[in-house]
Amino acid sequence: MKIAVAGKGGVGKTLVAGVLAEFLTNKGFTVLAIDADPSPNLALTLGISAAEANKIVPISENTSLIESKTQTGVPGVYNLSFTVEDIVDRFSVKTPFGVNLLVMGTVPYAGGGCMCPANTVIRALLHHLIVKRKEAVVMDMEAGVEHMGRATAQHVDTMLVVTDSSAKSIETARKLNALAKELGIRKILLIGNKVKDSEDARLIEKFAKSNSMSLFGFIPYDEHVLKADMKAESPLRNAEKSKAVSAIHEMGEKLLKTR
Repeated sequence: MKIAVAGKGGVGKTLVAGVLAEFLTNKGFTVLAIDADPSPNLALTLGISAAEANKIVPISENTSLIESKTQTGVPGVYNLSFTVEDIVDRFSVKTPFGVNLLVMGTVPYAGGGCMCPANTVIRALLHHLIVKRKEAVVMDMEAGVEHMGRATAQHVDTMLVVTDSSAKSIETARKLNALAKELGIRKILLIGNKVKDSEDARLIEKFAKSNSMSLFGFIPYDEHVLKADMKAESPLRNAEKSKAVSAIHEMGEKLLKTR
């Protein structure tokens, strides 16, 4: 099972990715969570303290790793063919909720795609993780739509597009849906987050219908999540108090039934 979670910044895609990863782990899957956002926060959602999260060196910033994979000994000439199987075992972090976490860092992008060493390693690693690895993979995508031009999520089974009821978030969701269809992603599901009332739900339902998107479910606005975020704590702690976590767990059950 390979799941990508996308959406505008601030809509709650990291919450969805983290809780789904925890849910699948509790269901017996070996889960690798990939934080592909340039501003990584998935570690906090998965129970790693802010101090420990700040010590994680993203793959894109791991100079010794990048050099070991791409150096040829000739200035300006890089090796573009290398193995990446070892990277997960060496650099993923086991989180308190049992999920393995890999922080990718920023992927440089310009025009048809930067071929700098760091970008080359990340491209190869993402392709290996999504196409060849056997475990469940949950990827917290970069906010917005720019990453879709890199076809980062092309080989995932399911893309979860998260939106709230704001016009800007809905517009981002519309663009993500169109681009995901162009990439041939088989299952594209819309999730409405931070839903406070029937009007929020109605706006998201209207958008889903007008764009022929499958509305997967709603996550209610939840003070428990807000307070955890303010304290830089995981909303999975004392999760029994969280309506949002419960809603995402229910979505996880639906994913397992429809895969």
